[in-house]
Amino acid sequence: MDPRRPADPGAYRERPALLTGAALWTRTTPLTPVRPVLPDGCMDLIWARPPGAPGRLLVAGPDTGPHPADAAPGTRYAAVRFAPGTAPALLGVAAHELRDRRTDLADLWPAARVRALAGHLEAAGRPARVLDAWAARHAADRPAPDPRLLHLVPLLAAGTSVADAAATLGLGPRRLHQLSRETFGYGPKTLARILRLARARELAATGLSAAETAHRAGYADQPHLSREVRALTGLTAGELLRDLEGIP
Repeated sequence: MDPRRPADPGAYRERPALLTGAALWTRTTPLTPVRPVLPDGCMDLIWARPPGAPGRLLVAGPDTGPHPADAAPGTRYAAVRFAPGTAPALLGVAAHELRDRRTDLADLWPAARVRALAGHLEAAGRPARVLDAWAARHAADRPAPDPRLLHLVPLLAAGTSVADAAATLGLGPRRLHQLSRETFGYGPKTLARILRLARARELAATGLSAAETAHRAGYADQPHLSREVRALTGLTAGELLRDLEGIP
């Protein structure tokens, strides 16, 4: 399971999607409370089907903080989580317009087009497979994302400063900020913080101590890690680590 996602024991499943860099995930909301979804730099296309009701197609925009996962128990999800920076070109919308939002796909695309896809998903025995194949086909017909912005992710994830990343990509600071908002939903400094948190969560999931996690993820010290965890997730570092370990 991706350590950046909520720990819903026995309910969350994930595998690589057909679309390069994307992940296909499914979940059924349990009776017990679910942790909020935490920021990870990604956007998701989600098919959500509550018990006894028609399904809905939603786009989860890039989050800057924890987002409640408060669906009715028994709600079934099938979704594609796109790699950071790849969804806006596929969906035809700037990422910052969807920041910290869950938006009906019908608000972004023609209603008839959304109804057709929803109908296929509603009739499918395994809607995740249908959504997976559709996303791969649709991406093949859309313009590719700006490769410079996709190169920004590994640069910032490796600890490169925003100024050095801009120079490497041949962009001025203002232009980089503008393109980053359009592509990721926020400026490169916020993106760097979210990618560093994702790295810290991956490290912590291997069993490293908080101090070693902070050091390897690029934080100044353990208190710096704790402050960033609180700011971006609303949790204490201890709560986040217990979540990764699957401890109730």
